[in-house]
Amino acid sequence: MTYYQWIESPLAPLLLTGDGRSLTGLYLQGQKYFPTQTDAWTAAAQVEPFPQVQHQLDQYFAGQRQQFDLPLNPVGTDFQKQVWRCLPQIPFGTTSAYGTLAQMLGKPGAARAVGAANGRNPISIIVPCHRVIAADRQLTGYAGGIDRKRWLLQHEQALVSPEASSLLQTSLPLFERPYEIPANR
Repeated sequence: MTYYQWIESPLAPLLLTGDGRSLTGLYLQGQKYFPTQTDAWTAAAQVEPFPQVQHQLDQYFAGQRQQFDLPLNPVGTDFQKQVWRCLPQIPFGTTSAYGTLAQMLGKPGAARAVGAANGRNPISIIVPCHRVIAADRQLTGYAGGIDRKRWLLQHEQALVSPEASSLLQTSLPLFERPYEIPANR
């Protein structure tokens, strides 16, 4: 059974999907690969883990949470799940490139495949696919839209002090410095 609930956010209305134990999806209204609701779906605001998800997302958007602690059960291929497991390792307020993630997976030639899997991430924001950018530091490939990706990166970077950012950069060489948002874009 698939349970669902709509919640509000500063970005867009968010659709939560779950199985009664775990979050299976978090989608921004209008995003690419948005699921099709069926008659088998049941609206249920108080089904687990929806209250926890709402609370933690509220904290995230208020600048009070940098990591999520929720039961997740995304549906995808084994390779997609490998990619999605890497995404929460990208520290809050920093970015990584598709090629870097491919190297982390032991598949240095698989940057495009990593990009495709990243784009199919069914649990936006919580599994931070927005932190992945092109090797040339351009914003690319966010199913929720580039403007929303930019917003999420700006939101996170506004909360990371320069000292914390430089510490992350020196202690975790696989990850990039925070993305510098161009003023004119």
